[in-house]
Amino acid sequence: MASPVPQPTSREPLQPMPRKVIALVATGIALVTIVLVVVLWWWGTAGLSGKELVTARLDALRTGLSIGIGGGGVFALYLAWRRQHATEVGLVQKELDQADVARAYELQREVAEHNRLHAERVAAATEKDAADRRVTELYTKASEQLGSDKAPVRFAGIYALERLAQDNPEHRQTIVNLLCAYLRMPYPPPGDENDADHRERVQELEVRRTAQHVLSSHLRPAAGVTFWGEAQEVNLNGATLVDVDFSGCHFGEADFGEAVFVGTANFVGAAFTRLASFNRVVFEGFAQFVDVKFDAVFFVNATFHGTNFMNAAFRLAQFDGARFRAAVRAEVAEVHHPRHGGSDRPGDYFNTAHFRELGNFRRASFDAGVDFSDVTGSGLEFGGACFGGVTKFNRTTILAECLVDDGAGQFIHAQVSTGDVATRSTWPENWVVGEDGVITERPVETSASD
Repeated sequence: MASPVPQPTSREPLQPMPRKVIALVATGIALVTIVLVVVLWWWGTAGLSGKELVTARLDALRTGLSIGIGGGGVFALYLAWRRQHATEVGLVQKELDQADVARAYELQREVAEHNRLHAERVAAATEKDAADRRVTELYTKASEQLGSDKAPVRFAGIYALERLAQDNPEHRQTIVNLLCAYLRMPYPPPGDENDADHRERVQELEVRRTAQHVLSSHLRPAAGVTFWGEAQEVNLNGATLVDVDFSGCHFGEADFGEAVFVGTANFVGAAFTRLASFNRVVFEGFAQFVDVKFDAVFFVNATFHGTNFMNAAFRLAQFDGARFRAAVRAEVAEVHHPRHGGSDRPGDYFNTAHFRELGNFRRASFDAGVDFSDVTGSGLEFGGACFGGVTKFNRTTILAECLVDDGAGQFIHAQVSTGDVATRSTWPENWVVGEDGVITERPVETSASD
């Protein structure tokens, strides 16, 4: 509602004197003059005669007329003053009126601007409410589709959520959470083709692959405008993931605890900017962590069946109780590791990895051997760890008590920083730890018959 416009301030000038008043005043001055002249003419010349009488009467006439003329002049000056004052007051009033009009115009302009802004706010709020209602409706419908018992409907739900997140950045984390929740739902992979539910499991597998693809494709900065941001939190705790590809993805906080990775797990070039949890995770196939950047990561009691952490960077890594079992197959290892072919290579790779603070592998078990060559950082701790197969720590600093128990270790220029590790460790027959902690090879003596 518009505010009332103020009216001009009333400053009335002196009103013009009426003609009747002027005539009455003039008549009064004339009468006074006549009376004065008569009085002076008769009573002022009483007892005089001759020349003195004439002179006295002339003086009386002159005096009376002078007084009358003076009174008329004073009255005329008063009238002139009134006219001048009225003119000045009129000019001042005109200026005041103009100022009032300017203020009224400015107030009207402000009121109009206020009304316009209010109308824009109302329109924007209405539009936002409509957009929010539309987003809510689309989200609800997509969620219902995702819960359908028909695979094509679930596909439609996933793609609807993807489009909704792409068009509405403020809802991306919510949709990531929904996709993760779907992947966390229990899922038995397809088994015997004769099972009654085999067809449904195969269809569900394709739906889950699609959900994995949609999630990973929007977590890669290389995706450009379809990148949903590095701050996305991913909760796949307990999920079953099949041949998942998170290569190049950037995660905020990530929880993969107790997840089961069926087939290969590809994290090549991924980055974890906050805490990453892989506690009690099971990698049933080969796990690729080449060139991955971790802030703090936990693989406590994790199970690997062949893995590669080459060139990975860790600020803090915890592999307490992790089990590194045999590699999947030699030919598979060769596919994933073109630089490490052959069955005589270790089953797991950490070579050239960097641990900025500490790599903790206490009580870890490496059943198929491992390569920790050229690892840099503050060192690796292996208290209570167990190694089998070919084990390499070439040019690497070790903080450990128990290392190798089968004589298959290679420690070229490796260094032990624990004081009495040599007396408490089981070393290969031909390896010794010097006083400076450097591990060197002791030549094996041959007999004369050889």
